[in-house]
Amino acid sequence: MSGGVDSSVSALLLQQQGYTVVGVFIKVWHPDFLPCHWEQERLDAMRVAAHLGIPFLTCDAEEVYKRDVADYFIRDYREGRTPNPDVMCNTHVKFGAFLNFALAHGASYIATGHYVQKKEKDGHKKLFRGADTEKDQSYFLWNISDDALAHSLFPIGHLQKKEVREIARKAKLPTAEKNDSQGICFLGHVDIHEFLSQYLPLTEGEVLDTTGKVIGQHKGAEIYTLGQRHGFHIHSDTTHTEPYYIVAKSITDNTITVSEKKPALSAIATHINPHIDLGDTHWFILPHIGDTVHIQTRYRQKPLVARIESVGVDGVRLAPTTKEGGAETYAPGQSCVLYVEDCLIGGGMIQATHNTHEHSS
Repeated sequence: MSGGVDSSVSALLLQQQGYTVVGVFIKVWHPDFLPCHWEQERLDAMRVAAHLGIPFLTCDAEEVYKRDVADYFIRDYREGRTPNPDVMCNTHVKFGAFLNFALAHGASYIATGHYVQKKEKDGHKKLFRGADTEKDQSYFLWNISDDALAHSLFPIGHLQKKEVREIARKAKLPTAEKNDSQGICFLGHVDIHEFLSQYLPLTEGEVLDTTGKVIGQHKGAEIYTLGQRHGFHIHSDTTHTEPYYIVAKSITDNTITVSEKKPALSAIATHINPHIDLGDTHWFILPHIGDTVHIQTRYRQKPLVARIESVGVDGVRLAPTTKEGGAETYAPGQSCVLYVEDCLIGGGMIQATHNTHEHSS
């Protein structure tokens, strides 16, 4: 129970279904230099537990969170990749440390407030998109283990967000009108530069156009991702008024290259690799060469159609067959998640390919 309305309603629904429910707050790491209101979140969760008349425990996952989420986040930025801390938090904390904590306390299942559904497919339980397409969170769960899935329940996955709110109001839950949480706790509302500057030796560098001309300054190449169009300064003597997109960066030279065109159309991206190579893959359903799937390389992205070109022990190669997305969609380190219709079959981490023009030391 995070202290939000989704996990509160999840606990209520499980109780109504006859489960013996125990509320658990997961305490995670956050740096001393940033404010984090975890005490208030825990208090809100305790109030809901008291309202429902269920026991309440705290799972200390600070060490796991620091190692497998925060340190990973910093490392990927340092090496020029685009991390996804929410995926790692689910993999190692919610469906890792918390699952182990629950099983050690005699639980049969863990339950979360994720908008995702667990349904039967070919005689086995699989993950499906949440019924609320605006809230679907299946993208973040591609890397949880099969064992974690077997021990997990998703009580609100079949509901719309407005229905969850209404259930909370009718039950007079203390969190019924509470706003949804924003971001991950160790960052909060602080920008990436402010956070990473505590851990990486960021130095200002040059912004280049696609001809190599210096047209501005940036705060440190490590903090930028392909496709980004803000956070850097363009010299005022330029007459250009449209936004610039980052189409390449070099950690070695501490430069970023920008274009007035989206990366897929920019001059520097004329030799885009038509493939996406995935490593560190995990499959609920193993794909086969020639299969057509839908893929997402960003949360809430409109799914793209792709063909499986190769499957091996080291990963998978995909060939997108739709033109949307562009080169910025395929930034190394991003999660690429695969679906067959609404069924999540797995995913992997995008590897560096020619389409990114990414260089790191």
